[in-house]
Amino acid sequence: MARPARLLQLIDLLRRARTPQTGPVLAQQLQVSLRTLYRDIATLREQGAAIEGDPGVGYEMRPGFLLPPLMFTPDELEALLLGARWASRQADPELAQAASTALDRIRSALPLELRIGVDTSGLLVPPMCQEPAAEPWQTALRLAIRRQHKVVLHYTDEKGQATERRIWPFAMGYFERSRVLAAWCELRQDFRHFRADRVRCVIDLQERYPDHRSSLIERWSSQLGYAID
Repeated sequence: MARPARLLQLIDLLRRARTPQTGPVLAQQLQVSLRTLYRDIATLREQGAAIEGDPGVGYEMRPGFLLPPLMFTPDELEALLLGARWASRQADPELAQAASTALDRIRSALPLELRIGVDTSGLLVPPMCQEPAAEPWQTALRLAIRRQHKVVLHYTDEKGQATERRIWPFAMGYFERSRVLAAWCELRQDFRHFRADRVRCVIDLQERYPDHRSSLIERWSSQLGYAID
């Protein structure tokens, strides 16, 4: 986990705790060494976090400090809320949980009036009649896109034929009934699309592909004939 993300997770752990949390417990939850935890606490204190406590005693966050005050317009807040609720239904479980956590973090830093607006919003994302289940390989594909890694894809095509492709995944389209992966296929030497529900196995080769994701997206969108905002 990147350090900025870990610091935010540490803030969340302290914010939600009802009693002081010991260093070993926090370190175990964050999956870091005790020494790293102490450095992270020191960093947060330097940035203004009101964290009280010492090694051997436990740590807690004084009420009143969460994040620097955030101000959004009502339209901006409703857009964030609607997007998070949509992600909770359309994305894989990890991304759905991340959407919920991010919204909770934003909510906790809002002035009372805006926080009430979020809590009482009437914008809902109802379940669809045939809501698709998250494909088991969706998280692995999403992480490969983020890391710009080559993967080996075991796939069943529209004719039911099993195939194996070495690809460079760079985008995922979230459609109403399916998720579609866009990638450069080394076998075809061209862009190809793969439905996530037809993926049988993903092997991350832990190797960055030679082109940059943004460049692939630009070439792909140009080939399709439309611009990606």
